[in-house]
Amino acid sequence: ASLAMLGGGAIVMMLAAGSSAQSSDPLLGTWKLNLGKSKFDPGPAPKAVTLKYEAAGQGMKVTVDGEAPTGPLHWGYSGQLDGKDSAVTGNPDVDVIALKRIGPLTTEGTMKKGGKATTVNTRVVSADGKTLTITAKGTDAQGRPVHNVQVFERQ
Repeated sequence: ASLAMLGGGAIVMMLAAGSSAQSSDPLLGTWKLNLGKSKFDPGPAPKAVTLKYEAAGQGMKVTVDGEAPTGPLHWGYSGQLDGKDSAVTGNPDVDVIALKRIGPLTTEGTMKKGGKATTVNTRVVSADGKTLTITAKGTDAQGRPVHNVQVFERQ
């Protein structure tokens, strides 16, 4: 799986109503990937992924750590849920991500490389706040179709 599909962009995932990060944001906190409940198509799956969402001014800071099939994984970004591009650092498959709020428990991150959208990560926090599901759809760095469903548990 390309690094774009692992977590973050997910990753990304996110905030209470409105465009500012607040302590009541259901996405804020640390999340660990549950490999048994996740599906990676085309794969391969990462060995481990931990996402950390922190309030940062009017937006959020996202850090992705883990173990990809090819080695250590560490990347991240800071941005607002305003649909504007934010720089991504440490991920060779992604230059920028554009974040937006879809609903109180749902956010979307569009990953881009070289100005072209590659994957869209839809992040949904469960009503009880214990589970984060990130669905990634698009294409990987090799141009293959991607449909990943990543299930994370709050730590």
